[in-house]
Amino acid sequence: MIDTGVKAPDFIAPAVAGGTATELELFRLVDRHEAVVLCFAPATFVPTCTAAFAAIRDAGWHDRADLAVVALTGDSLYAGFAYADQFDLPFPIVSDFHGGIAESYDLLADSWEGHSDIPRRAVVVIAGDWTVRFAEATTDALDRPAPSPVQNATAALHEIGVDVDRPRVNYDGPW
Repeated sequence: MIDTGVKAPDFIAPAVAGGTATELELFRLVDRHEAVVLCFAPATFVPTCTAAFAAIRDAGWHDRADLAVVALTGDSLYAGFAYADQFDLPFPIVSDFHGGIAESYDLLADSWEGHSDIPRRAVVVIAGDWTVRFAEATTDALDRPAPSPVQNATAALHEIGVDVDRPRVNYDGPW
């Protein structure tokens, strides 16, 4: 997993945002915000990941001028469209279909449920100066740590000066 204090790797990748296919350019988000939260998941529709994404949605992290939130999954854009629609996810969902972004963040899973070259479940916080301020991954995508990585990321955001509510992750839904 990527270390805190290092410069975050940049990327450009296909994403679903606002109901359309687009290219997400991380450098644009970092330049426009005080912090960017990257939430990695091996695939869409993984219940524990969905719980975290829904908690971020409900906490209003996506609706701020000083913070950008991005979900990254090992699935295609088409899965991203269905996922965003079903759970009303208001932030971009990047398709890291071959795991290149996850690999650059040292978050590539060797395998998970028969799939290889996919992201591990993790949260990374990048400050506006490109410094990784927080990084936490679970051992398995289905783990239910309490507090969850997105809840733990709240402290790093506060240190950066982004005053967000701590998400309430409900692993049992409804989302």
